[in-house]
Amino acid sequence: MTETLYFEVEDSFHKTRLDDYLFNKIPNLSRMYLRYVVSEEKCQVNGIVQNTGYRLSKNDFIEIEIKVTPETSSQPENIPLDIVFEDGEIIVINKPAGMLVHPTKGVRTGSLLSALHFYLNFNADGTRKTDIYLRVGLAHRLDKETSGLMVIGKNARSHRILCSHFQRKIVEKKYFAVVEGIVEKDSGTIKAPIARNGEGRFWHISDEGRFAESNYWVIERKEDSTILELEPVTGRTNQLRLHCAHLGHPIIGDDIYKGRKFSRLCLHAYKLVFWHPNGEKKMEFVTEIPNNF
Repeated sequence: MTETLYFEVEDSFHKTRLDDYLFNKIPNLSRMYLRYVVSEEKCQVNGIVQNTGYRLSKNDFIEIEIKVTPETSSQPENIPLDIVFEDGEIIVINKPAGMLVHPTKGVRTGSLLSALHFYLNFNADGTRKTDIYLRVGLAHRLDKETSGLMVIGKNARSHRILCSHFQRKIVEKKYFAVVEGIVEKDSGTIKAPIARNGEGRFWHISDEGRFAESNYWVIERKEDSTILELEPVTGRTNQLRLHCAHLGHPIIGDDIYKGRKFSRLCLHAYKLVFWHPNGEKKMEFVTEIPNNF
């Protein structure tokens, strides 16, 4: 169903970006969808089409045409979170294996994004904490089956700064993985390009793919498996899973890339080092290998 919404900009939103204003005023719709609507010229400010970065003024009149469907909405859900750190700008989460980071067309519930939206905006009884709806910004992601540390911006400014840090590769990310077999070399680098397969459903190693590089170090050798520390130099989809399989040692629990079946994927983002969005200090967080490995 398509509907048109109208807003008059309040004093408190003077000089706010158009996309930030829309995120606050239409909290049930995703950031990606609202940006798409603006890019399609279905949003006007004082009768003129503007871009997402346009700075609003007090009493500006906004008209936006949206389509509300399950695919464009994100609903808050009261789901427990393992919060490692939080301040006014960021929140660091230890995501469990099996949780989607954000809803998909096929799975609309149970995501980290929905849990964060509830945590930041609602009390346990479902009442609103404040009149302003807080929308988090995802600067990076983890696969559904991968557990571990994620940093999330609690406002648009922090989100943009964190995204810039990830793009500039000034964020350190390291993982623990349990892989099949005995890895002989104590350390090494895997360079293998990654591409989508013909159907677009899975990723694979291909000379026609994008350059991808990962480093690894052996932590411990077991009877029929090896515990590795992994560092993705680039950030391709499924990179560590594909590179371990390419090395001849797929991650245990990764039956897509020929690892043995297990109760979970044995891949955990255990270390995260980044600069705080305020630029004051470098933040470092470390977790242990999950017990269910």
